[in-house]
Amino acid sequence: MKLNVRTITAQIHTYYKGPYKSDNVNPGPNPSTETLGFLIHGGELKQSLLFHFGVSHLFHLWLLFQISKMYTSRKKIHKDKDAEPTEFEESVAQAFFDLENTNQDLKSDLKDLYINSAVQIDVSGSRKAVVIHVPYRLRKAFRKVHVKLVRELEKKFSGKDVILIATRRILRPPKKGSAVQRPRSRTLTAVHEAMLEDVVLPAEIVGKRTRYRIDGSKIMKVYLDPKERNNTEYKLETFSAVYRKLAGKDVVFEFPVTEA
Repeated sequence: MKLNVRTITAQIHTYYKGPYKSDNVNPGPNPSTETLGFLIHGGELKQSLLFHFGVSHLFHLWLLFQISKMYTSRKKIHKDKDAEPTEFEESVAQAFFDLENTNQDLKSDLKDLYINSAVQIDVSGSRKAVVIHVPYRLRKAFRKVHVKLVRELEKKFSGKDVILIATRRILRPPKKGSAVQRPRSRTLTAVHEAMLEDVVLPAEIVGKRTRYRIDGSKIMKVYLDPKERNNTEYKLETFSAVYRKLAGKDVVFEFPVTEA
């Protein structure tokens, strides 16, 4: 869409439901991302539009602050095929942006980090988990700050456990007779195993056991390294709920019993 005075004027009319000459705010649907960016960098055009609508100085400042806040937090989320983030994903991106600008311990580490998507998952009762997918190529950088980052994000999303998972793609098996070979890391089994390791971070998996029930179903027990017990024990139920939701498999997480 080509942006010009007429286009932006129409969008602002929709957003504010007509020109405002007071500090009362009654917003309608959000303007497009293109319009927001154009207003931020539009210079004289931005000023002339605000003058056209007779916006007071106080409301002028509020408007620019809200637009800048929305636009700058968008750099912390890059969705596949440039899809629009959901309202919840925008809140997660804003949390990342706020931490980058206010937390001195994370500032330099978060500078080049961003997320792909975020979703809430029900754990039990009213308990929820925030699952954040991060780019696969940035997974090592995220792991370096995993404990600090998760701790700060859980403060912002009080009462919710935060899980970081690298974005991976599963490829279909090649057709018979095809010369194309599928990387093992892109198989269903490999992706689910890697996902399992991401879910339990910062703990490491030290053992697995599969139990078969009488009805033919099976359940897997995963044993975690006790070294990270303090950082993960309160999230064992969350680990199970998240992995069941993402992989469709029942898993019970435990710590090995140590003999006295």
